[in-house]
Amino acid sequence: MTNVSHGTAALTDYEEAPLRLIHLRVAIGASGGEFSDGFGLGIIGICLVRAAPQLGIGALWLGLLGGASLVGLFFGSLLSGPAADRFGRRPIFAYNMAILGTLSILQAFVHSRVELLAIRLAIGLVLGTDYAVYKPMLIEFTPRRARGKILGLLSVAWAAGYACAYGVGYALDGLGAEAWRWMLLASSIPCFLVLPLRLTTPESPLWLTRHGKPEIAAAIVREKFGAQIAPPAAVRDFSPTHGRWQRLFLPEWRARTLVGCAFFSCLVVPYFAVGTFIAQVMLAMKLQSAYTGGLIYNVTLLGGGIVGLLIIDSIPRRQFLIGSFALAATAMFVLISWTQIPGFLIIILFALFAGVLSAASILVYVYLPELFPTDLRASGIGLASAASRIGAAISTFLLPVVVAAYGIRTALGACVAVLLLGTFVCRRWAPETENLRLGRLDEVADGSSA
Repeated sequence: MTNVSHGTAALTDYEEAPLRLIHLRVAIGASGGEFSDGFGLGIIGICLVRAAPQLGIGALWLGLLGGASLVGLFFGSLLSGPAADRFGRRPIFAYNMAILGTLSILQAFVHSRVELLAIRLAIGLVLGTDYAVYKPMLIEFTPRRARGKILGLLSVAWAAGYACAYGVGYALDGLGAEAWRWMLLASSIPCFLVLPLRLTTPESPLWLTRHGKPEIAAAIVREKFGAQIAPPAAVRDFSPTHGRWQRLFLPEWRARTLVGCAFFSCLVVPYFAVGTFIAQVMLAMKLQSAYTGGLIYNVTLLGGGIVGLLIIDSIPRRQFLIGSFALAATAMFVLISWTQIPGFLIIILFALFAGVLSAASILVYVYLPELFPTDLRASGIGLASAASRIGAAISTFLLPVVVAAYGIRTALGACVAVLLLGTFVCRRWAPETENLRLGRLDEVADGSSA
């Protein structure tokens, strides 16, 4: 349905609205934060190599510092999801980039590995709040027909930030022994650049309508979308008998919660474990031009994100998800099974692995928020993000340790097992969400909570 009756006039349904400036502003605000997230997480890998002699960073501390922000992400996303569902998206969305930028500056002035660890944990906590909030904020503003492309920009932005971090680190590497401080300082710049857009973004009209504030939602829609766009439909009042985390595991939403947690975790565990230490991984594979290979790997991340953006609306979500897991697992299996593999094929297979996972990561931004209704969206995303980040933190910590003790092929073999697990779970339980109407999902939630 594209039109709704409103008095004597027929108004365009909120989810079918044409693109407006507000959509671009929210998309850039969310994407800018995602670029900052990717840059902040990506820069730490090359920084740690350069900071190791000054801060006394061995294999154990390399793993701790590499995974610290991911541990912070666990707690930040887990706790902020229910808060954003209860109190709104805007309070967190508007201000967390200011905090992230400040922490990014502080880490450049540390004098010990303990200080750096504490700040990386705090950075992860703030990033976790963003992971739980910007996806609901953007999907609840975005017209249904443009949802795949606009939310897909988040994936490209993250890959761009991650690849840019490697490029900046590579460029700053010649500044001497203190170059790692400049690398860390550079991570504050995108945070402050995106802050003005965050501060001027209004609350989600869909959230306002769902929480008894239809007049405020209608005023935002009139001002930002135009008088010919109907605000989100009002819903009946209801009082859920369970808390939000409990509701995520009720029969109505249990399978979706499992799929969200599993697919996100199985995607990012190999993504972060390999990506954070890609130069060291390629050195362990006896590749002479390891840093060049790492640069190609990170550029491929960006290319994969762009490919994912181009095909997101051409392939059913479920098929895209399952196929990506299977293809990435195949590329990595060939890489570890071929003992005499030529160097150029190592780079090609790592690039294929990176490109496929980067393309599939678009589903984190499109598919994940489509799994949950408005009243559970931030909570569900927060829980899935928490599950994924604790898995990524463990894998990032263990990868250099496992490589030192058992060799690179054993470590990468574990990544293959994780990808195969993701394939199985998604084939068994993943629903199709293509062309989903968020309003319809909310109606289902109302019925299950009655």
